[in-house]
Amino acid sequence: MTGDFIDVTPLFPLQAELDASIASLHNVTYESTFERRVLALLTELGEFANETRCFKYWSLKGPSPKERILDEYADGLHFLLSLGIPLGVSQYKHYFHVREKDLTKAILLVHKDVDEMLEHYDVDHYAKAFGDYLNLIPLFDYDEKEVIEAYLAKLDVNHKRQEEKY
Repeated sequence: MTGDFIDVTPLFPLQAELDASIASLHNVTYESTFERRVLALLTELGEFANETRCFKYWSLKGPSPKERILDEYADGLHFLLSLGIPLGVSQYKHYFHVREKDLTKAILLVHKDVDEMLEHYDVDHYAKAFGDYLNLIPLFDYDEKEVIEAYLAKLDVNHKRQEEKY
């Protein structure tokens, strides 16, 4: 970790641009895709957990390479940013406050937060889920710059996928 916080504010307009492209191409809205975006977030959270292998008590194999883990983390970040936009969230500077030091428990905490956000889709529940997701960063010992770079790399991939009718 290089700092005590991460500022994801610059990512919101980038995500909004991607979301607008997807909405236009697929004739969908934030409202019509809310539950699918939540399920996508939970799926990406599971894929992230799978790459960290934090829960695989039965295996001696270590985690996937750093780039693969960051790629999965960036996928989840895309959906969290996207879920904030219809709530009017356009800036978010998060000071790391790790509530759970065990990665498995921390991922389960994010899952619980997302479930609660599904039931109560408001800024407070969103901020709790987003904050706990960002609090995963210090647990896998990458810095905020690497996370932002992974997001930007995946953003390019996602734009290309839309252009190619993925």
